[in-house]
Amino acid sequence: MGIVARDLSQRSRGLYFEQRRKLRRESVEDFILEERVRSALGRVCSHPSAVRVSARDGLVKLEGVILGDELRRVLPRLAKVHGVLGLDNQLIPHPDGAAHPALQGGLMRSGEARIFLQEHWSPSERLFGALGGLMLTAWGLGRRGFTGTVAALGGALLGARSFTNMGMKQLTGVGAGRRGISLHKDITVNAPVEEVFAFWREMQNFPRFMTHVDEVIPGAQGRSHWKVRGPAGLHFEWDAVVTKFEPNKVLAWKSVEGTAVENLGIIHFEPTASGGTRVDIRMAYNPPAGAIGHAFAKLLGSDPKKQMDDDLLRFKSLLERGRATGRETVTREQLAPRRMERRDTTTH
Repeated sequence: MGIVARDLSQRSRGLYFEQRRKLRRESVEDFILEERVRSALGRVCSHPSAVRVSARDGLVKLEGVILGDELRRVLPRLAKVHGVLGLDNQLIPHPDGAAHPALQGGLMRSGEARIFLQEHWSPSERLFGALGGLMLTAWGLGRRGFTGTVAALGGALLGARSFTNMGMKQLTGVGAGRRGISLHKDITVNAPVEEVFAFWREMQNFPRFMTHVDEVIPGAQGRSHWKVRGPAGLHFEWDAVVTKFEPNKVLAWKSVEGTAVENLGIIHFEPTASGGTRVDIRMAYNPPAGAIGHAFAKLLGSDPKKQMDDDLLRFKSLLERGRATGRETVTREQLAPRRMERRDTTTH
């Protein structure tokens, strides 16, 4: 509540001074105006360095080259900069970046997002969004028929958007790709980096300490087939492919296109001064129905973050003590033969 109160106070003061500024006409020094225009230009133009800006007595002169598609939104935005009395447009538009060296590369700018259209909402926006969602849901529940149902669902979605501060793509899973829900964990294992990396390389070992993984079948060219048990007894299967492989350093993978649960991950292996290994794991997946489906899965007792923590503790116990207990008790001797052969070779 304190954060919301401070945000409301600051935004109210900013709105007051903004309106006050619009009512008062004041002169702005040329060099200040040029910096303001360059700052605004960087928000809407992919190649701001290709545009030369000069100002004199409120008149801003624009020279250089620009993409034709961007020119239509650059000029209206620069005209709104405080202190600009007029624009002298001498820019040369080009249809694409290949037409001029200064327009090659660059990063496309979408401009300044309007309120409630930004990816992350401010505390004030989240407050008003939650209140609006609550009112819309209550109104929808009080009515019958299709209109009431749509209003109630829309209000619930708006409330979820406000409380979680996640975009609609992440909430619903539509268009989020493989990056709907992100997980990050690092753990230090008292074992050499060669042994730890060899363990993760043999993916058929995963069901030994990952309680939700039923089976991983290795294939050719870095491919593998996964069988995973989800919440409420649901089962999911998908194919994955290794995308980056640096022995004893990095192992990365992603699911192939068209899978029910799109996912990706990357693991970094770093030797420690004491002879152990620091394992940094970053994973992302897009569950059915996005973050909403993720929340329901947690209510059903399937929390991916907790599962990941428990699995890594069993993995640590298996390498350090030679024994771990999950759905079954497994020892070091029961792991993939190829891994054990490598370990025996390095030991001798």
